[in-house]
Amino acid sequence: MKVSIFGLGYVGAVSLACLSRDGHEVIGVDIDAAKLDLIMAGKTPVVEEGMVELMALAAASGRVAVTIDAQRAVLDSEISLVCVGTPSAANGSQDQGAILRLAEEMGSAIAGKSTPHIVVFRSTLVPGTVEEVLRPIIEAKSGKKDGEGFFLCFQPEFLREGSSIRDYDKPPFTVVGANHSFPAERLRELFGKLPCRFIETSVRSAEMMKYCCNNFHALKITFANETARLCDALGVDAFEVMELVCQDTQLNISTAYLRPGFAFGGSCLPKDLRATTYLAKIHDVDIPMLGGIMQSNRHHLDLALHKLLALGKRRIGFIGLSFKTGTDDLRESPLVTLAEQLIGKGMQLSIYDPEVHLASLLGANRSFIEKHLPHIGQMMRSEIEEVIAESEVLVIGLAGQEIAGTLATLCRSEQIVLDLVRLPDPAAIPARVEGLCW
Repeated sequence: MKVSIFGLGYVGAVSLACLSRDGHEVIGVDIDAAKLDLIMAGKTPVVEEGMVELMALAAASGRVAVTIDAQRAVLDSEISLVCVGTPSAANGSQDQGAILRLAEEMGSAIAGKSTPHIVVFRSTLVPGTVEEVLRPIIEAKSGKKDGEGFFLCFQPEFLREGSSIRDYDKPPFTVVGANHSFPAERLRELFGKLPCRFIETSVRSAEMMKYCCNNFHALKITFANETARLCDALGVDAFEVMELVCQDTQLNISTAYLRPGFAFGGSCLPKDLRATTYLAKIHDVDIPMLGGIMQSNRHHLDLALHKLLALGKRRIGFIGLSFKTGTDDLRESPLVTLAEQLIGKGMQLSIYDPEVHLASLLGANRSFIEKHLPHIGQMMRSEIEEVIAESEVLVIGLAGQEIAGTLATLCRSEQIVLDLVRLPDPAAIPARVEGLCW
């Protein structure tokens, strides 16, 4: 395949060398002539393990050309991979100057092509940039429409400096954000042989996923470092602790807890976080990330309250009250807190939870609910049908196909459903279904 690569920094240079090695014809484009001279001389413009040998091989293959002429590169290739930098501006926003200028040049070049050109943005971009910012520029300059005269995609890269070639050859997955099947299939031809899953998604999701991955990596590093600071103050071996944490691949190193939903609660997480931050405080250890988790959790709860109050409805039904599906534990349940706040605002509540039986609640569980919802007996209903029938708004805190099926059968079109658990098939529910963050 004939591929042009715009921007020959770490990502672009490594991609050029690897694609050439794999038999593709590659045109490297950069405004820095020194980089182009190095590549044509078989030398690497970036310091990276394995690049000296790989770039020498690429130059000797006869499959690599370089140019500063963007138009020539577009005309002589089928696919363009855009890897130009998007650094931070002084105010923290993304500096898109280079990619905006390139979009104009590419649009002008595409205007002169008789065949549709595929443009694949690999630079990290703020979600919405491809469709709202770059597409109008390219359409205006080319006089063509996305999906007809050209195709725009976003393909995030996962190359770490220091191991870029290894990461290129064995990525965690290949993610392609595309609005049409043609460019996705061409990219499958280009990258589909890599030993990983090839995943197609929307352009915006692919853009956001890159930020999400980097933020999660930063979060994990900060978590380990904050833990280490507290361990040091307590005389605990942080490396041993984190090694033990990483042994759990069922909950800790897994997909568990990584689904958007409602605030957390229960008898463990809140109290242990409070104990952790107190320990840090008395030992003069600063742990701002861990210390901010409870506040962030409260913000999520506040969001639900504000969303419900904004609806202007008084009769609100709760499907679920415990802190998670399948338990009767009401301690620090965010649904209990939400119900308490709504009652304080004068709302009329009815509640159904198949696991919560007031007569069998014991100990701290019973004390908690008596303190926060002293008149809960008047609100509890024995059947879900009762709650659905008497409510204008339904707050769904229980997951499962059975709940979803009941809602699909009994809900009315004038009702509003606030889905806090991501129901399996919300489209099947005749009421207006809204999520907390979707």
